[in-house]
Amino acid sequence: MAFQLGHRFWLAAASIAGLGAMATLALPLVAANARAPSAALSGGNGAIADDDGAADEDIARLANYLVQVHAAKSMPTLRRGDVEDITRLQNYLAQVDAGRAGQYKVAQNKDDDLLTPPAPAGPAQSGSGKPSGDDLLTPAPGGNDLLTPGGNKPAGDALKVAPGAAKESEEAKKKQADDEARRKAADAEHEKLFLETKYPSASTCAVCHVKQFEEWAVSQHAYAQMSVVFNAMQTKININSGGTNGDFCIRCHTPLGMNLNESVYGSNLDRTPASREGITCVACHRVNQAYGKISARMATVEGDLFSPVYGPKGGAELKRVLSKPEQYRVTTSKDQPGRAIHTQVKQAFFLTKSQFCGSCHDVTLLNGFKLEEAFSEFKASPAAKNGTTCQDCHMGRIQGVASGYDFGPAAIVGGVPTRDRKITNHTFAGPDYSVIHPGLFPQNAEAQKFKTLAEWLQFNYKAGWGTDKFEDSAPKDYKFPAAWQSRDERYEAQAILKVQFERLAKVRRLRLQVLRNGIHLSDQINLIRSDAGGLQFSIDVINATLGHGVPTGFDAERLFFLEVTVTDSHGNRVYTSGDRDPNGDVRDTHSIYVHNGELEEDPDLFSLQSIFLVRTQRGGEREQVLPTNLSVDVLPFVRPEGRATTLVGHPLGARKHKQTIEPLGRRTATYSVPANRLRSGERYRITIRFIVQMVPINLIDTIKDGGFDYGMSPAEIARAIVNGSDALWTRSAEVRLP
Repeated sequence: MAFQLGHRFWLAAASIAGLGAMATLALPLVAANARAPSAALSGGNGAIADDDGAADEDIARLANYLVQVHAAKSMPTLRRGDVEDITRLQNYLAQVDAGRAGQYKVAQNKDDDLLTPPAPAGPAQSGSGKPSGDDLLTPAPGGNDLLTPGGNKPAGDALKVAPGAAKESEEAKKKQADDEARRKAADAEHEKLFLETKYPSASTCAVCHVKQFEEWAVSQHAYAQMSVVFNAMQTKININSGGTNGDFCIRCHTPLGMNLNESVYGSNLDRTPASREGITCVACHRVNQAYGKISARMATVEGDLFSPVYGPKGGAELKRVLSKPEQYRVTTSKDQPGRAIHTQVKQAFFLTKSQFCGSCHDVTLLNGFKLEEAFSEFKASPAAKNGTTCQDCHMGRIQGVASGYDFGPAAIVGGVPTRDRKITNHTFAGPDYSVIHPGLFPQNAEAQKFKTLAEWLQFNYKAGWGTDKFEDSAPKDYKFPAAWQSRDERYEAQAILKVQFERLAKVRRLRLQVLRNGIHLSDQINLIRSDAGGLQFSIDVINATLGHGVPTGFDAERLFFLEVTVTDSHGNRVYTSGDRDPNGDVRDTHSIYVHNGELEEDPDLFSLQSIFLVRTQRGGEREQVLPTNLSVDVLPFVRPEGRATTLVGHPLGARKHKQTIEPLGRRTATYSVPANRLRSGERYRITIRFIVQMVPINLIDTIKDGGFDYGMSPAEIARAIVNGSDALWTRSAEVRLP
C-alpha cells in the first residue's frame, strides 16, 4: 500500500514538476528553487498507509489542482506568483511522502496559504496531548481535521467513509452526495480567490477602507455587472450581431472580468469575486494613466494586495503608516506577520478630473453611433465653464450638487485612523436600482463568506425563513435545500438580510436625492382655461443641473414621464395621461398592447425618454427598442460606417432622437380635457406626478431571448422594476367650472 501511494505521489509531483519545467522558459531563476520530487520522495513513509486511502484521494486531488488551473494557459507566460505556487506544491508533496502533511501549517496573520511552511519548530505530533490548532491537514483526536474520519466525529463530517462501515441508507447516500456537491462548489469559490494575485476584491480593501466600501457596496458601480437587465441586454445584442459586438458593452460593466478573459456570456455565479463586483476598487485605483474618451478600453495594472495603487494624494501618508509598524501592525510582505497593506500609493491626479469619468461615460460605437454622451454634454455645460467637475457633484456631501467634501481618515488600520484629509463619497447614486435577491446585492463580504451566490438564491426570504413566525409554524417535513437545513443558519441569514434591506433603503433615499436635485417641477399648475369650452392646464419640467441633460447617459432606456389625472368630486376619473398598460409600460408606440391594437396610444404623453431611430430600406425611419442591425445575410455582423460620421454625428443606418432637457432648460407639458367629459358647476381635482423608472418594461420583452441570470423570469423582473419606480414630485390643484 505504501508503495502504491508513494508511486501516485511521484506521478502527481512529476506532473507539477512538468509545469515548473515549462515555467522556466519565463522565470528560470525562480523555478530553479524548486526541489526535485524524485529525491524527496525516494524514501516513502509507511505511516501514510494507516489512513487506508483517505489521504490518497485528498492529496491526489490537491496535486491535480494546479494542473487544472493552468491547463488552458500558455505555460511559457506563467508569472512569478504561479511558479511560487507550483514550487510550494512540489515541496508539499515531497513532505507528504516523507512524513505527512502535518509539517505544513496555516500561516497565522498572513495569507490563508495552507501550503506555506511554518517556523522551524514543528507542530505537535498527531495523537499527542497537544491541540492541533487550525491545521486542517493533520489528523488529531477531537481536533479540526476535516479530511480524516474517526475520533468522536460523525461519519458525515469526513470526506471518505472509513472501511468496514455499515451499508449506507439511501438518505445517507443522498446526504453524502449533497455534501460532495457543496464541497465542489466551495472548491470552485476558493479557486477564484487565487486570482486575488491579479486583482484584489473590494472585500479585501474593506478591511481598512470601511467607509469607502460601505458607500461603494450599494452604488451603481457595484451593481453594474450584477444587473440582470444589463447582462441579458448585452447578450441579446451579441445574438443580433452574430457575436461581433464582442465585449464592447460588458467591458464597461466588468473591466476586470474582460481583462481576465472571462466569457462574455458567463453567469455571474461563475465569475471571480472581483469580476462580478463591476466597477470595483482596483477598476479605478489600478489605472496608471489618463486615457480620455475611449469607451472604457482601458488597461488595469495587475498585482496582488501588496502591489502599488493609484490615488490623487500620493503616498506620503502611507509612508508614515509604514514607518510605525508597532502602532498600525502592518506588513508589506506575505512572509511577515501583520496586517497586509499595499506597498505604495502612486499619485494619479487625473482621478480628480472629469476626463477620467469620460473614459466610460461617453460611449461611441465602432460605427460612430453615439450611445451615451454624458461627458460630451458636460463639456458643453455651464458646470465645465465655471470649473465644477463630475466629482464635485457626484462624490461630495450631497448627491447631485456641488456641496463640498467631508474630511476624515482615508483608512482605519488596525483600529487606528490615518490622518484627516479630504475624502470623497463612493455611493454614486443614480436612476438604477437592484431587482435581484438581497443576498447577492448590496455587495456584502459577510454574506459572501457565509454562503455562495447560488446558495443565497435558494434562500426564500419572502416566505419568512429565519423568522420566528415561519420557523415556529413550519411543518416538520418542510423540505429545505441542503444548504439551508440548519435553523440557526436560516436565522443568521435573516440577520444578514436585515442589514441588506437597511442599505437598500438608504441608497433609495440617496437615489431620490440626486434625482430631485436634477429635476424640478414648477411650483404650481398653470391653469390656462376652465369654462364651457373645456379645461386646459400646463406645468413646466425643469433641468436644475449645471452639468448635463436630464436624463443623461443611457437616456434612450430611461423612463421619466408625467402621470396626470383629473377626477371629479366623487373620485371618478375623467382624464388621464401617463397611465400604464397591463405590462407596466406607458401607452407609447413601444407598448405591446398599443402595438397589438388592444389599447390606444397616449396622445398627450410627456416623456423624456430618447428614441432610437433606424433607417428603412426605402429611406424612411422607424423607432426601435434596441437598435441592433437586422441582417438579411446568413451571418449578421456589426457593420463599420462607410462615411465620416463627423459630418452628421451619427452613422447612416441609425440615430438617436434625444428628448432630454439641456442644463438649466425647461419643457412645458400642456393638457386639454374636452368639454364633453366635464359638467358645469362641478369641482375637479388635477394631480400631476413626475415618475422615474430605470428602464421601460418593453426592453425586458425585447431582450428576453438571451435569458436572464439567477433563474429570474421576465415577469419577475418586470414587477420588480415597476415596484422600484418612484414619484419625484407631485403637484395638485382644484378648479370649479362655471
